[in-house]
Amino acid sequence: MSELASKWQDLLTKLREQEDLIRLGGGVQAIARQHEKGRLTARERIRLLCDSQPQGNQSQPAFFELSLWAGWNMYQDWGGAPSGGVITGIGLIHNRPCMIIANDATVKAGSFFPITTKKVLRAQRIAWQNRLPLVYLVDSAGVFLPLQDEVFPDEDDFGRIFRNNAVLSAAGIPQFAAIMGNCVAGGGYLPVLCDVLLMTEGSGLYLAGPALVKAAIGQQVSHEELGGAQMHASISGTIDFREPDDKACLKRLRQLIAQLPEQTLLDSNESYRTQRAPEDLYSLVDPQGLREYEVRDVLACILDAGSFDEYKAEYGPTLVCGFATIGGIRVGVVANQRRRCRNAQGQLQYGGVIYVDSANKAARFVMVCNQLRLPIIFFQDVNGFMVGRDAEQAGIIRAGAKLVNVISNSIVPKITVIIGGSFGAGNYALCGKAFDPRFIFAWPSARYAVMGAQQAASTLLEIMLAGLRREGKPLEAEELAAIRDRIRSSYEEQTDVRYAAARLWVDGIIDPVQTRSTLILALKIVSRTLDLGKDFRTGVLQV
Repeated sequence: MSELASKWQDLLTKLREQEDLIRLGGGVQAIARQHEKGRLTARERIRLLCDSQPQGNQSQPAFFELSLWAGWNMYQDWGGAPSGGVITGIGLIHNRPCMIIANDATVKAGSFFPITTKKVLRAQRIAWQNRLPLVYLVDSAGVFLPLQDEVFPDEDDFGRIFRNNAVLSAAGIPQFAAIMGNCVAGGGYLPVLCDVLLMTEGSGLYLAGPALVKAAIGQQVSHEELGGAQMHASISGTIDFREPDDKACLKRLRQLIAQLPEQTLLDSNESYRTQRAPEDLYSLVDPQGLREYEVRDVLACILDAGSFDEYKAEYGPTLVCGFATIGGIRVGVVANQRRRCRNAQGQLQYGGVIYVDSANKAARFVMVCNQLRLPIIFFQDVNGFMVGRDAEQAGIIRAGAKLVNVISNSIVPKITVIIGGSFGAGNYALCGKAFDPRFIFAWPSARYAVMGAQQAASTLLEIMLAGLRREGKPLEAEELAAIRDRIRSSYEEQTDVRYAAARLWVDGIIDPVQTRSTLILALKIVSRTLDLGKDFRTGVLQV
C-alpha cells in the first residue's frame, strides 16, 4: 500500500467509526425505550418501507441517505442532536424513487432543533427540484423549546416546511405521511397538509396535549379522546388509514405508493468501465492537499473509459472541461487542474487557481451544456481566482462575473463534488451551495473557507497587531506565535468537511471510491427533469 493510500485508509476508518456512532441516534438506551413502547426506530422503519433489493441493479442502494452528519458537534449544551434528529434520503419503494423524511424519536423525542428544520427543508427542496414523491414518517414532540427563537419565526424556519407541503401538493408532487408516535402542536400541520395520511394506534395528533388543554381551558380530556387514531379515523375524519402498529402501517404505505405511476430511474449501462480503477484515487490525491496531481487521471477513475472529449484542451489549462458519460449517462464536466502548467504564451499558471482564460473557457462551456441539455458535474479543488496587477488589468473580476452569471442561470441540473479545497470566490464560480447544485458531495479531504488556514492566520494576526500598535501594546515573539497557532487551530477546525456537513453545506461525505456510483445514482435522479421545456437565458454578460 502506498503512503497516500495508507493515509486515506486511516482517515476513512475514523470517519466510518464516527458514522456508526451517529447512526445510533440517541444511543442504545433510547433505542430500547422506543422498542418498549412497541415502536420501531426511524432506521428500522425505513428498512421495512424500502425495497429489500432494487430491481435490475444490484449496485444501487435501496436507501441513499443524505445529510448524515447534520448537527455533528452542535448543541452540546443540550446533549447534541445526532444527524439533526431526523433521517432523510432517497429510497426505492416498489422501484419508485421517493424522498423519505423520518423523525428520530431517540433524539430528544424527535424534537426540531434549528438544524432539524434546515435538514427537512433541504430534503423538500431536493424533492421539488427532482419531482420526487415525499414520504414523512412522523414521530416528533415538535419544536425544541429552549431554542424556539431559532426554529420558529423566519422564512427558512419551521413554518416554511408547512408552506412547502402546500406548494408541493399544488405542483402535483405526491406526499404521504404516517404518524407513528407523537405529532403535536404546529407540527400537526405537516401530515395533515399531505395527500394521504396514516396513523397507528397509540399515536397522538393534536395541537395541544392533555396537560396543556387543562391548563389553558380547564378541560379534563384523555390522550385518546383528544387526538388518538380511533378518534381521528371515526370522528374528526382527519386520517385516511388507521393501522394497529408500525409494521402494518409501513406495509399499507408500501401498497399505497405502489399505486403511483411507474417512475423508475433512468437506466445506466453497468457494462461501462473506467479507464483506471477507482481505487487508484487513493494513490493520486493527497488527503492533506499537500501534493499536486493531474486531474485527468482522477477523471479516468470516474468517467466511462474513452468517453471524455476535452473542450478547448489547449486554452485555459487550470480548468479542464469536456463532454463524457458516466454509466452511459451523458454529462458535461468542469474540473480544477491541480498541477502547475503553462498557457499558450508560456506563462506559468498554478494548479487550483482560476485565471482569466480558464474562467472564460468554463463560462462558454457551461453555456454549451445548457444548449445541449447536458447535466454538469463540477469537481472542485480550488484556491480561488488569480490576484495581482496583471490579473486585475486582464479583467479577472469581469471573467469571474461571467462564469458566475452563466452558472446562476443554468437550467440543466448541476452536481458538485468537492475533492479538496473550496476556497473564496472559487467556491461560488464552480457551483458551491449558494448556486443551487441538485446535489453537493465532498470527499473527506475537502476543506471549506474564505481562504486557507495559513493565509487566514497571517491576515487575522496582522489586523490584530495593527490594532495593538495603535494602542501602544507590542507583543513578544512567543505571544505572537501562540496567537497565530490559536487562530490557525480555530480556522482549521472550521474548514474541516465535517464542520461543513454538520451545517448542511454538503449533502454527504463520500469515500473517493464511491464517487462514480454516487454520481450515477444522482444523475439518474436529476435526469428525470431534463426536459421541462425551460429556455436558457443569461443576464448581461461582461465582455
